[in-house]
Amino acid sequence: MAVAVTRADNIVSISYFDFLKIHCLSFLWGLWILLKEFLRKVLRKSKDSEQTDQRRKPPECLSGDFGQHLYVKLQYTKLHYVECGSKDKPVVLLLHGFPDCWISWRHQVSTLSKHFRVISLDLKGFGDSDKPSSRSSYRVGVILSELQELIHSLGVSSCNVVGHDLGALIGWYLVHLCPQFVDKFVAISCPHPNFYWTHLPDSNWFNTNWVHYSQLPHLPEKDALKNDLNIINQCYQHLNVKSLKEVAFLDAYKYYFSRKEDWTGAINYYRNLPFCRVSTTEDSVVTVPSLLILGNQDSSVRLESVVRSTEYLSKYQLKIIDSAGHFPHQERPEEVNNLLLSFLVTKPNPVEAEKEIPSGLINRMFGAVSSTVKFGNHVLLRTASSVTPRALMTHS
Repeated sequence: MAVAVTRADNIVSISYFDFLKIHCLSFLWGLWILLKEFLRKVLRKSKDSEQTDQRRKPPECLSGDFGQHLYVKLQYTKLHYVECGSKDKPVVLLLHGFPDCWISWRHQVSTLSKHFRVISLDLKGFGDSDKPSSRSSYRVGVILSELQELIHSLGVSSCNVVGHDLGALIGWYLVHLCPQFVDKFVAISCPHPNFYWTHLPDSNWFNTNWVHYSQLPHLPEKDALKNDLNIINQCYQHLNVKSLKEVAFLDAYKYYFSRKEDWTGAINYYRNLPFCRVSTTEDSVVTVPSLLILGNQDSSVRLESVVRSTEYLSKYQLKIIDSAGHFPHQERPEEVNNLLLSFLVTKPNPVEAEKEIPSGLINRMFGAVSSTVKFGNHVLLRTASSVTPRALMTHS
């Protein structure tokens, strides 16, 4: 995809052609949605059931001992976060995905707080943080500036950053543009920004159409509220097969996303980030030690995009979680927690990855495995064995 430099800090924008393509498809989506709504009214189909008014009271599962709920007022934004762990320990900043909030990390807080001061943040536009409705409030530069302010407000100059999905996408920009604020970086279920939007799985309807659909005003928010927030049920299908305690968190998510304004800020990220990339220069290689985690059953992210993301890393590990989808930290919390502790707590003597990343997807895969062995003393044998040669050859 062609790009044109628009900022001196290495953020670039997509080409004019791609910009028009996204908005033209968005326009077509809008016409299709309006036509469906019109036909439904003409045919007098029953209205979607909405029970969002019944979700004004926090569910009991949120009353657990997850830490202390705190707020920080930055220059233009007030952010909510849950803090757990001693203040004299190193900081781990947890950034959730979409549609999510601080409770995404409920399985990690207790374990990490034994070694770190854990900050589970509600990103701007989510949870109990401010939710400005303006699209411009969610530009990459604005978000990164506010994260820098947040880190300084914690009384530290840098911290470890662990992100999932959207949170990891923001983390990628942070380690590229503000590496001095990040000690170590963990990206869960999220490839590099330069591959994120161009390598979405075609088999996943939500992924292939969301970029275009989210550009529409009001319609995505209205659609998300339909059928008692059924979009939450679809995103968190793994909770339905777990314990009753975990199923209860579906109500927690619906509580946090029960109003139209709860979706506007969240969706505004997708009204900005698809138009941004990182410039591909010699300075674009990230020197921050990084760990990439992906579930082997994730239908939202291609393994190819995660493997190719290592092109931008000089020191990295790549771990594949068996029997996990898009939320490995919730589906396989013990395994993910062990990986996080091994990576964040230990202080190995990192061996820099090869400067010249081998060409071809298969070579990159084994390059990633090799780097994992060098950096973390954990041999990633199942990565190569769990992926078929046909899958590896796709788009090579």
